Amino acid sequence: MDPAKTPLGKMLLEEITPVVMVLRTPLVEESCLKNSLSFIEMLTPFCNFHNIDVPVRTSSDQPYRLQKFNLRLFYESDIKQPNLEVAKERLKQVITEAGERDSSELCTDLPDISNVLASSKSEISPFWFEFFNKELVRTVSFSEHEAFDHPVACLLVVSSKDEQPINKFVDLFNTNKLPSLLNDGEMDPKILKHYVLVHDNQDGPSEKYGCLHFLVMATKILAEMKNTFGSNGCDLLCINSSQVEQIEHQDNPWAPYIKDLIQELTSKHIIPYMEQKVRVLNQQVSATRKGFRNQIKNLWWRKGKEDIPDSSNGPMYTYSSIESQIRVLGDYAFMLGDYELALSNYRLISTDYKIDKAWKRYAGVQEMMGLTYFMLDQSRKEAEYCMENAFNTYLKLGSSGQQNATRCGLWWIEMLKTRDQYKEAATVYFRICSEELLHSAVMLEQASYCYLLSQPPMLHKYGFHLVLSGDRYKKCDQIKHAIRTYRSAVSVYKGTPWSYIKDHVHFHIGQWYGFLGMYDVAVTHMLEVLACSHQSKTTQELFLRDFLQIVQKAGKTFEVLSLQLPVINISSLKVFFEDHRTYASPGSTSVRESVWRSLEEDMVPSLPSTRTNWLELQSNLLPKRYKELNICVAGEAIKIAIDFKNPLEIPISISSVSLICELSAISDETKYGAYYFNADVDASCSTAGLCNDEECNNLREIIADTSSFSFSEVNISLGGGETNLVQLTVTPKVEGILKIVGIRWKLSGSVIGFFSFGSNTVKKQVATGRRKVKHSPGNDLKFIVIKSLPKLEGSIRALPEKAYAGHLQHLVLELKNQSEFSVKNLKMKTSHPRFLNIGNQEDLNVEFPACLEKKTNVTAHANPKKISHGVFLFPEDFSVQGENPLFWPLWFRAAVPGNISLQVVIYYEMGDLSSDMRYRTLRMHYNLQVLPSLDVSFKISPCPSRLQEFLVRMDVVNKTNSESIQVNQLSTIGSQWEISLLQPIDTIFPSESLIAGQAFSCFFMLKSCRKSSSTEENTSSLSPRIGSSVSLVPDGSKEAPFDISSSPLADFHDCERLQHRISDQEAENTVDFILISRPLKSNIEPGISDAYHVFSHHACHCRQECANFTASTSPISWVVHGPQTRHHDFSTSYCEINLRMTIYNSSNALASIDIKTLGTTSIGDPSSDATAATSGNQVGWHDVSLSNDVKIAPDALRTHVRKSLSSESVSPFIWSGSSSTRVQLKPLSSTEIPLQICVFSPGTYDLSNYVLNWNLQPVNGHKNVGDRIQSSGTISGYPNYLTVLPSD
Repeated sequence: MDPAKTPLGKMLLEEITPVVMVLRTPLVEESCLKNSLSFIEMLTPFCNFHNIDVPVRTSSDQPYRLQKFNLRLFYESDIKQPNLEVAKERLKQVITEAGERDSSELCTDLPDISNVLASSKSEISPFWFEFFNKELVRTVSFSEHEAFDHPVACLLVVSSKDEQPINKFVDLFNTNKLPSLLNDGEMDPKILKHYVLVHDNQDGPSEKYGCLHFLVMATKILAEMKNTFGSNGCDLLCINSSQVEQIEHQDNPWAPYIKDLIQELTSKHIIPYMEQKVRVLNQQVSATRKGFRNQIKNLWWRKGKEDIPDSSNGPMYTYSSIESQIRVLGDYAFMLGDYELALSNYRLISTDYKIDKAWKRYAGVQEMMGLTYFMLDQSRKEAEYCMENAFNTYLKLGSSGQQNATRCGLWWIEMLKTRDQYKEAATVYFRICSEELLHSAVMLEQASYCYLLSQPPMLHKYGFHLVLSGDRYKKCDQIKHAIRTYRSAVSVYKGTPWSYIKDHVHFHIGQWYGFLGMYDVAVTHMLEVLACSHQSKTTQELFLRDFLQIVQKAGKTFEVLSLQLPVINISSLKVFFEDHRTYASPGSTSVRESVWRSLEEDMVPSLPSTRTNWLELQSNLLPKRYKELNICVAGEAIKIAIDFKNPLEIPISISSVSLICELSAISDETKYGAYYFNADVDASCSTAGLCNDEECNNLREIIADTSSFSFSEVNISLGGGETNLVQLTVTPKVEGILKIVGIRWKLSGSVIGFFSFGSNTVKKQVATGRRKVKHSPGNDLKFIVIKSLPKLEGSIRALPEKAYAGHLQHLVLELKNQSEFSVKNLKMKTSHPRFLNIGNQEDLNVEFPACLEKKTNVTAHANPKKISHGVFLFPEDFSVQGENPLFWPLWFRAAVPGNISLQVVIYYEMGDLSSDMRYRTLRMHYNLQVLPSLDVSFKISPCPSRLQEFLVRMDVVNKTNSESIQVNQLSTIGSQWEISLLQPIDTIFPSESLIAGQAFSCFFMLKSCRKSSSTEENTSSLSPRIGSSVSLVPDGSKEAPFDISSSPLADFHDCERLQHRISDQEAENTVDFILISRPLKSNIEPGISDAYHVFSHHACHCRQECANFTASTSPISWVVHGPQTRHHDFSTSYCEINLRMTIYNSSNALASIDIKTLGTTSIGDPSSDATAATSGNQVGWHDVSLSNDVKIAPDALRTHVRKSLSSESVSPFIWSGSSSTRVQLKPLSSTEIPLQICVFSPGTYDLSNYVLNWNLQPVNGHKNVGDRIQSSGTISGYPNYLTVLPSD
């Protein structure tokens, strides 16, 4: 990542940037304040340049372009070191204001650690940290030992209303008003000055001329300014809109003028000034300090200074001292982005400061060296060493270096964060904690977030540092920040065995909320410490007593949700009822509900503008708040069993324990419609743990209405540590909607406790005795009372539990319905189409694997399967009833190794129209273990001597433990590719199979058969998957080839392409492969299915590895043919050599190509240049020796460094014939062009001194040639070496 785009890089580009000192008259501020802005506030938004694009030349002759650049504007009175006490107050104010802004979060739900971990880095830490850190960095601004805060330029601003404006300009730069840095000799007072005349358009319009008269006067003043101060350094700035009625007013029309002013000031004055100063200083430093002699002189001059006593700043350095000049040079180079020059000067001055024992200056230089290393993205160890060295040196200075150490630490931390070294960053945060409690609290909190972002997250340290931070916040009376940090710590300790720290956190949060008068939330947290079984008996009595006291202080009776006395073991909750969703096996119930929902959402019918529920009564309609209900039968009890436990050592009394239920009878008006349920409506659920007024009223109404059902009520007394299983029942009396809300009881006769089932997971037990864990808690205990329904049972025959990757097998799905009523309109969907594919009905009785073989004289036909959004639709006339099971073919393929959870959902509708439910679903689940088999990879390289031909290298590794596998067939997909063998089969495979652990590589020739667009479209429409195949079995084998263009191989390959989907542009020049293999039958591992084995391995979107050939957007390629070596007698005549160039146009457009031969290139040392020419980054198939048979790819644009001939030498060879040849190439065609050279002396010559200019022209009336390719370009000749030797 570009360092400039990192948070630290952005901070450096904001904080270490040129400072412009602004001197203005009071009338200037008066005009600006009409907009409620100061002059600097008005200019600052335009001082940030993201693309200034200014050329800069510093120490080298080669210029570079500066893109990002910032200016910092300060009034002369602000250019001074901030007062430390004032800065502390400012930081305290920042923290306090942040706490007030975050106070609304104190009433929100507690954060969940999983959500925190899933959040982005920017969302984890509070937003104000960045602002706080910047303010902390700025507490050491304008230090005398750092030049990047010294003003680079001075902006003198006078109003056109000022009397004698020219004199005002002169008076502004008065030494009595200038900062101490200029007056005390810390910096050169001769800085760049720029003069600005501000004209207010709203000033004094006259009746006759309006504002124009004053504008003319301002223009005259500007002319006088240019005569006095120079024309380049003066500007006129008009602000505020005119008040003349005839002039059309605009919003902020003068903003562009400010922007132009700042841009011109920056690009034409400040940057050139800094650039010139860097060059001058660099020449001075080079003359006095660089070089071996100057270094020896400097060390000799400083000899003996080791004995001087230590001081923070060392000797006094004026701006004219060489040390100050070097520091200025380094800082200017840093601000101009020449980090190499900056680093070299920082290194140079670092030793001087160290010898002079100027430790603060030494630490400052070390700090800048670390930042420079970072911006250069070089030597992370060096960068961290410099930052740590600077940090430690600052600390050694004591209080005078503490603020600098803090700034250094913050930059060091950002450097570590950029490299994801969050653990180390947290350590630095801890080290910069000062004795100031508030400062320490903020640093500890930031350290905690670094531990959270570490990999893996260090949650214990995250929570511990939050607690440390919160404790310090509380000591500084920042109670809201203390609550915020403790609330975050709760998420760490929730669900952990760290009981004591959890009690500490909740207890103090409850106390602090009580201090703020937020008793509801205080009680909620105190509830968390009631079940303190790990505490002593005395502590338990204290906690219970304090809890009741808080309730008493609140002045009202609390009806508490999730009261922890007694502890209700929600994991023991069991519900017995009959559900509308059916399961094929007990293992199916362990799958998350969200998984089933995602599969079923495209299968169930939908109503316009609303999502249908799972349960629909025929022609029944209920209110829209109902969406999704469970099923039960009227007159049958629903039993709830749950454990009550007393976690304390003291006895507690529990009375009036009962279920909270609600049963709504189906009225005549709503009896004929569809049922809906809104999962978000739950009157008994409160995330805070307490009932609000509305919830309490709803609960009271629910409890009072018991006419539609009956329930049991029990009283229990729990001794210390005792657990009782409480069984409660509810029996609906009439058909309707039943909702089990929760449990109600009284604790010690004083506090009413409610436990809501709406926010917890419930275990259900259906009538057949199977148990399932539901993860849709809002609807677990909501029922509709209906009569019984048909139920479908299903299984997949012979589905293996263990298989090798690529294993292909034919399966059969069997469905049964024992009811007298039929089911119809069946649909089916699988969670992993790559593993399980639904076949055609005619595949039911096929012979496997003979059905996979390619048939002769069989025409391709359309796929008869009905699939919509991945859902397979059974034929409409199919039904399942009684003793007539349904059988349907399936295809299984183990796509990838690993443990696979395979889900299948079958949807069906009731055949009996009088049924209360229209449809149901059958859920099937299988766990598969897929073992590794063959690891297959392909590498494609272009042929150097042939166009549109490629070499394919296939690498195969047998990764099984004991299997021997035989490779049978390799195929390509699509009619545009043709694959063939390079060697006989017996040579490629000396043995018939690969034993376990064996690897081999073999090569194939791949030829592009691409045709015109229209031909390709016709071919793909007829047989889109027809490809080319080569058999890899010995010649003696008579096995028929496998048909890759038909099901199931073609269907599974479509799934693989969908899994590895890329854009059409990226897939244009890619190849798909299918490798067919078989394991030897004698080596089948125990536990593996004994069915006949066929493995298919699919590789999608394979591309050529040579970037020169594949990444090209140009459609023109060529190859040059000719001799490599020639002998000739030069004593008789020069040597003529004929060459041929074959050019190919791979586009669908007409190509115009112009071949131009250039001047002669001389090869000084043939052997060395040949080596250099072939030492580039070549990938794939290429020649190591000199070769003239080189294919030129469209993107092979090379810049060759050529040695020019001396004026006295003679050209060794020339191109003869025409210097320019132009040809026209039709789409997807090639042509051959003769070339000739004349050689005058022996040697090795690079014949690459020619270029091809090409341009694509649309054909057949098309307006363009397409967006995915270039329409024109120029390509340089590719290195092509010819050796001419003298004949004997």
